[in-house]
Amino acid sequence: MSRAHFPSLLTASLLLASTAQAQTAQPQTAQPQPSPAKTYQVQIQRTSYGIPHIQAADLGSLGYGAGYSYAQDNLCLLADQVLTVRGERSKFLGAEGRTVVGFQPVSNLDSDVFFRTVVEPGPLQAGYRDQPQVLALLRGYAAGVNRYLRDTPPEQWPPACRGADWVRPLTELDVMRLGEEKAIQASAGAMVGAVVSARPPQPGASRVQPRPDLAAFNREFRLNELPIGSNGWAFGSEATANGRGLLLGNPHFPWQTTNRFYQMHLTVPGQFDVMGAALGGMPIINIGFNRDVAWTHTVSTDKRFTLAALSLVPGDPLSYVKDGQTRRLQRRTAVVEVKTPNGPRLHTRTVYFTPDGPLVNLPAAGLTWTPQVAFALRDANRNNTRMIATWLAFAGAKDVQGVRAALDLQGIPWVNTIAADRGGNALYADISSSPNVSAAQQRACTPPALAPLFPAAGLAVLDGSRSACDWQNDPASRVPGLRSPGRMPVLTRTDFVANSNNSAWLANPAAPQTGLDPLVGEVNAVQSPRTRMGLLAIARRLNGTDGLPGKTFDIPSLQATLLREDNLSGEMYAADAASLCQSAGGPELQPACAALAAWDRRSSQESRGAALWREFWKRARAIPNVYAVPFDAGDPVNTPRGLNVADPTTQAALLGALREAASALTTAGVPLDAPLGEVQGVTRGGDFISLPGGPEFEGVLNKVEFAPLAQGGYREVVGTSSSYIQTVGFTDSGVQAEAVLTYGQSSNPESPHFSDQTRLFSRSEWVNLPFTQPEIEADPARTVVQLSE
Repeated sequence: MSRAHFPSLLTASLLLASTAQAQTAQPQTAQPQPSPAKTYQVQIQRTSYGIPHIQAADLGSLGYGAGYSYAQDNLCLLADQVLTVRGERSKFLGAEGRTVVGFQPVSNLDSDVFFRTVVEPGPLQAGYRDQPQVLALLRGYAAGVNRYLRDTPPEQWPPACRGADWVRPLTELDVMRLGEEKAIQASAGAMVGAVVSARPPQPGASRVQPRPDLAAFNREFRLNELPIGSNGWAFGSEATANGRGLLLGNPHFPWQTTNRFYQMHLTVPGQFDVMGAALGGMPIINIGFNRDVAWTHTVSTDKRFTLAALSLVPGDPLSYVKDGQTRRLQRRTAVVEVKTPNGPRLHTRTVYFTPDGPLVNLPAAGLTWTPQVAFALRDANRNNTRMIATWLAFAGAKDVQGVRAALDLQGIPWVNTIAADRGGNALYADISSSPNVSAAQQRACTPPALAPLFPAAGLAVLDGSRSACDWQNDPASRVPGLRSPGRMPVLTRTDFVANSNNSAWLANPAAPQTGLDPLVGEVNAVQSPRTRMGLLAIARRLNGTDGLPGKTFDIPSLQATLLREDNLSGEMYAADAASLCQSAGGPELQPACAALAAWDRRSSQESRGAALWREFWKRARAIPNVYAVPFDAGDPVNTPRGLNVADPTTQAALLGALREAASALTTAGVPLDAPLGEVQGVTRGGDFISLPGGPEFEGVLNKVEFAPLAQGGYREVVGTSSSYIQTVGFTDSGVQAEAVLTYGQSSNPESPHFSDQTRLFSRSEWVNLPFTQPEIEADPARTVVQLSE
């Protein structure tokens, strides 16, 4: 594997001198002056692919090194996100520009109003006040970023923000806000437009709610199918070649914004030694490993918010009735400075709140503010200041039980945790921020007319006129209103656990998790194609039918299983499609028939016909009555399967979908049997880099989402895709870890680490992560920097 040399980051002149500077006219009587105490002292070693290994004696200095390193590689991304969480995008970039919050595109102005009203500094600062070590880490991170800004002239910043006036020093409050933005991405952050557009009705306004358009609502919000995902597998002693734990972490996150992962190795001697990856702006490892345990996360199915239907006082839309008492809505007014061609102007907007959270306006769901009713959002991750402490506890864990104990801090926001340890144990835990609303309470408290919104759109609406319908306080929960860890799904095994974003039900099919409350997840429900592909792949490996040697997992077989690019939809339906095409497709479809018949049912770069299948299945999967064998809860991995080619209506629709697919490819100049790698990839530095993988709907484990078919094929990664991929195992003497960061460490196109790992990903190659000091020192690209101030 080739290794790119990381250039020296600092000259000796950047190190702060510790020698005395004072001199007198009589040197023989001069007294040496003591050096000022250093607040921060950190060593940063860089190894191949720009991975920083950061070591410090305290958490403040560790944060300093982490902030400095991240700013070196991603200054513009970070500065842009700080603009967002400060509510200052319109001031510098204008009101109409767009950003992304909660994985949703929103205008700069809406984003500013949201962050100036919903994300309050006071509660965040209060939440961290009693966590001095965490506060030191956050403060150090801001100081490290600011050190980089002082050391680097604006004309040397990356092109995206070179010389920009909106790149400014960070404060510890900024880092708190960055964490809160991450915490609420699956809740209030996904509802920015709904929050800032909620307005009281005008006099004489209609009392009738608009007719819901749930198809439009689901296209926009996707609450039942969040756009973020992951694969997480953990194997125990029964399933691995050496009897120790083994882990696959494969989060599917954006290749853009600070939701890109960043690789780091963080060490405080005597406290922890942890390596892995963190989301941008996070000063601690989110997905990673230490010498004894490895973990990953997958987005879980729990609902992170509910809505309360408020009964308004007649004639007063700013007051509501609860338990027979009149209560007044709270107002928070944002004054936003807006850049315009004619100079700055001020925009004022009011957002309305109950003590539980902001009001929302969701016309596509039929939920608007009328003279009779309004809807307020309660967020399970509001003011979640427990996240960093939870991941710090992960960093020091000695086994999966240590990870399980860390989860009791209730800081994990919206993900499952999957872990494996050197003792050969595997853990699945959906212990995350989840409203404490039981199935019985939800049934009793959902207004009957609004009950269909939950199964159809993932919206849980409760009666806001009765405190009996509030989230219940569990004495075992650290946070009022949240479900306690002891009442959430947990499974420890010595064979395996796995999750690909369905509920806990089939974390291990031999031990199904049942009895889940609806707000936690479904059981006996159709599983996603990717979940099914994963469970099939694991079963084939463990019964020795996947074509690889043996019947257990090790790192090579784990990597091969992920990157062989098996396609679940192809396995289940392509043979029927090809047979139908050949028998009833007519002469004009025979080239397509031949391509489908010859396709290897994978989405590898060598797979011919995979693009044709993608365009076909994108259309065909929505055909009514399309499956020959429908879903069977008794066989959830293998159903549905087959195409209902015996039905004439379905048959005609399938052939029509195939004609459309073939026509689309022809129009785009893509041969029907083109190798997928020739038409699928990204351009970096003027070079086309082919990529493996496929989109969610096809059921490919290595999920990579591309922009729609264009001339020449699929030319850019969009949405959420394989990002940081780690495979971690344990040996008698330590830990073995190989990983790849699919887009590289740096978002700066001038950096050598802008796309170096993208090229590795293209070749299905991995970085052997140096973890011990001898391994780090053996890296030929190693550089060392000492920073202090």
